[in-house]
Amino acid sequence: MRLIGKIIQTFFRYLLSKVSVIIFLILLLGGFFVVSKDVESFLKTPVNLPEKGIVLDITPGMNIDDVVTLLRGKNIIRNALYFKWYARFTGDANKLKVGEYSLQPTLYPEDLLAIITSGRVLQYNFTIIEGWNFSQLRQALEKSPHLNQTLKGLTNDEVMAALNLEGEPFEGYFLPDTYFFPKNYSDADLLKRSHSAMTKVVDDAWSQRKPNLPLKNKHELLTLASIVEKESGVASERPEIAGVFTRRLQKGMRLQTDPTVIYGLGDSYRGKIYQSDLQRDTPYNTYTRNGLPPTPIAMPSREAIFAAIDPKEGKTLYFVAKGDGSGEHVFSVTLDEHNNAVREYRRRERNRQ
Repeated sequence: MRLIGKIIQTFFRYLLSKVSVIIFLILLLGGFFVVSKDVESFLKTPVNLPEKGIVLDITPGMNIDDVVTLLRGKNIIRNALYFKWYARFTGDANKLKVGEYSLQPTLYPEDLLAIITSGRVLQYNFTIIEGWNFSQLRQALEKSPHLNQTLKGLTNDEVMAALNLEGEPFEGYFLPDTYFFPKNYSDADLLKRSHSAMTKVVDDAWSQRKPNLPLKNKHELLTLASIVEKESGVASERPEIAGVFTRRLQKGMRLQTDPTVIYGLGDSYRGKIYQSDLQRDTPYNTYTRNGLPPTPIAMPSREAIFAAIDPKEGKTLYFVAKGDGSGEHVFSVTLDEHNNAVREYRRRERNRQ
């Protein structure tokens, strides 16, 4: 009887252990099912972003735990653990890219993860305006709120040295354009890009120049292009203005262009050119000196540069503004024609006042 009792007791213990395992497995599978459904719901629910969106800044050294803490702190994701699981499951947890990311509404968790591992960081921009001189460029750079300022207080020559261009000319050597850049981009890096872009444009233009141009080198090309830029109120007139200056140089005539006089006056320019200004001799006064000035007077556009190497053919040697507010000019072949155009310009100017 004792033996039979022990056998029965052993049997029931065995049966109970099996039932416990089965119950445990059932609970485990049930829990897994519940969690998997919850994870699925998490992935199919948009993250919590305001209507205007936000900028998420991932800084150097941050890992997936840091990013999840940041997202959770901003109440963007409702379950930090699920987001980490998903990031590690997809293999993206170690693919985070440093930078600022623009997050807009209706993003799902997988979209959010794709964005912060894409490297498509938020871009800012800075525009160099055609016809600016280097002083104007530097003033605008210093006012840019998104650039890391490294050049403030330096002289122009010191700036060039900081760009690894020590001893190189600065005026006119930066290409007008809109440049895009991420957070913490420096003013020096932007100038390096602009200088490199200008070098490529000038090299390309110089290789395509017309024969017999009165230009000895690329520096003179850039100098002429800068004058064309400053004299062009209407973009379509650049080739014809370049043609006038080219013919004057070929004939040994002085350029007699006001923008060079203004540049030579520097800070003493009073907003209007007087007869005394035209007579004041500076290296840039093309009324008192022959040929091109020693440097560019502004930053010319691509179009002005290519106009200078491919000027419009013709016989015109003079031009003056129409004075009607259009920015267009009247081009003349003879001095008499030009003087008549000047008188008409002055008449229109008086009537507009």
